[in-house]
Amino acid sequence: MNIKKGDKVKIISGKDKGKSGVVLRAFPKENAVVVEGAALYKRHVKGQQGQVGRIVERPRAIDASNVALVSHLKIESALDAPAKTKKPKAADSADSRKAK
Repeated sequence: MNIKKGDKVKIISGKDKGKSGVVLRAFPKENAVVVEGAALYKRHVKGQQGQVGRIVERPRAIDASNVALVSHLKIESALDAPAKTKKPKAADSADSRKAK
């Protein structure tokens, strides 16, 4: 999986197609990511002692194949367009990804 926490991605398929956001969590074993502001669902929270119950919106995990990497601090991509990434053969650091 080429997408990591902190990457900016654009959703390319599904209910939230066209939206973009930052990856909050990545699940490499499940090949899924949680994107900020996308795939929201409503969770009804029961009131606690002295508090009132409420409805909270939380992001749900999206399959990594449904998002495209837009930019990262170490990746230079033109005009925030989705780009494929590659790792150079002579990698100097652990996170040296570049746009193709």
